[in-house]
Amino acid sequence: MLQKNPECLTSQLSMQKTREEYNAVLQDCRDIFIRKNNDYGTSWRNFRPSSLTDQLLIKALRIRNIEQTGENRVGDDIRSEFKGIVNYGIIALVQLKVEAGTVSPENNEEILALYDAAATETRDLMLMKNADYGEAWREMRTSSFTDMILVKIARIKQIEDNLGKTDISEGVDANYQDIINYAIFALIRL
Repeated sequence: MLQKNPECLTSQLSMQKTREEYNAVLQDCRDIFIRKNNDYGTSWRNFRPSSLTDQLLIKALRIRNIEQTGENRVGDDIRSEFKGIVNYGIIALVQLKVEAGTVSPENNEEILALYDAAATETRDLMLMKNADYGEAWREMRTSSFTDMILVKIARIKQIEDNLGKTDISEGVDANYQDIINYAIFALIRL
């Protein structure tokens, strides 16, 4: 239900627009995930979480290199790399649940249900944070999202090197969620 206060109404409309844009990008990434899963099956299940972190690193470094040099010899554009970051981030969240033994997906429907659950949880986190930050991401440069993703990856690698132990910080799952959200913000901005 929309509030009658003009400032609240504007904020609510902006948040509604963000939700719609976010869902459209997420649906595109989900479609890619489904098509790749049809091509490759669940071969990604062989990745350990640390290997998924490295896959995210490779994609983020490639984006940064293209942003800095303007050179793109492979042909995949920055948008496709950010979509890859979204999917690898969601796969990492799924792997964390599977590695913890809480689920054991047997078929594509179960895999997709895990993908959707991780994506929904991540989107809901974004909506809560976005309300607190007042859509500040809309004023940011795309290159800042790349840098923030690289920082989050460095944090995950440190937590992985510490065998998952943190004294005061969030765990790897929260960092993966932030990476996914930054990548989706970048895709919306692009």
